[in-house]
Amino acid sequence: MDIEELQTFVAVADAGGISSAATRLGVSKSIVSRRLARLEADLGIQLLARTTRGAALTEAGITFRDHAARVCAEMDMAKETLLPAGPLRGRLRIAAPLSFGPTHFAPMLAEMARRHPLLQMQTCYSDRFVDLIGEGYDCAIRVGYLPDSNLIARGIGPIFTKLVASPGYIKVHGEPACPHDLQAHEALMQGTETWQFMDGGNVVTVRPQGRFKADNGTALVAAATAGLGIAYLPDCLTYEQVKSGALVPIMTHYPPPQAGAYVVRPPGPHPARKIQALTELLIESFGQSPHFAKPVSV
Repeated sequence: MDIEELQTFVAVADAGGISSAATRLGVSKSIVSRRLARLEADLGIQLLARTTRGAALTEAGITFRDHAARVCAEMDMAKETLLPAGPLRGRLRIAAPLSFGPTHFAPMLAEMARRHPLLQMQTCYSDRFVDLIGEGYDCAIRVGYLPDSNLIARGIGPIFTKLVASPGYIKVHGEPACPHDLQAHEALMQGTETWQFMDGGNVVTVRPQGRFKADNGTALVAAATAGLGIAYLPDCLTYEQVKSGALVPIMTHYPPPQAGAYVVRPPGPHPARKIQALTELLIESFGQSPHFAKPVSV
């Protein structure tokens, strides 16, 4: 097998069909079919089940796809090392947060694609922490407080957070005066997380309780606006609601610690040129966004 066969298989797997992959690769459908046939013959196993609607991965194909993608990514990195100049090429696979990735980061990623027309970009939006290495991602955009890991992170800008509730909730339940008062309130959470607040130079940590949970920040904004409880959310999610008065910042004398947005990548001494270019563009664009540039005034 050769690298073109692996690249073709990954393209077909990602595109969901031979025709789409041929268009993406800039070759004929017959060439794609021949490469796939040679690859399956070399491996002695069927990777794709051809259907009238396209091509579906077999169980073996699902397993092999991630390995093939990693090999292709390593080859792209090797080429970049040998050819450090010239236009960016190859594939850039990015994991981004679902809560505001499509609205806040997607325009920046579109600009990346516009600047580098030979680069193939694929973004997966999800609020879960994907396994970059195991799932074949080149990098991820992550927001908040980074857990300890062996990944390499570079900050691209600050994220400011507020405690918010609807005027209706405050009218019925009152407003907490300090972090410990939150134990008497309904908290809107993603899971069993803790909330942190600054009391002068000290960090106060509380473990709130609540009956409404969602794994997506946008859903928590909707719940807070509906008066279901108090939410601990970044300004970039609550910007419009705070501006309109649908949500009100509360307990402002105890602000959450400043968080950040980061590009994280697998460990290695030097980032690939395409990751470096993406990081620089995000840093450039970050401060220009009204949702990210500074804390939302109230």
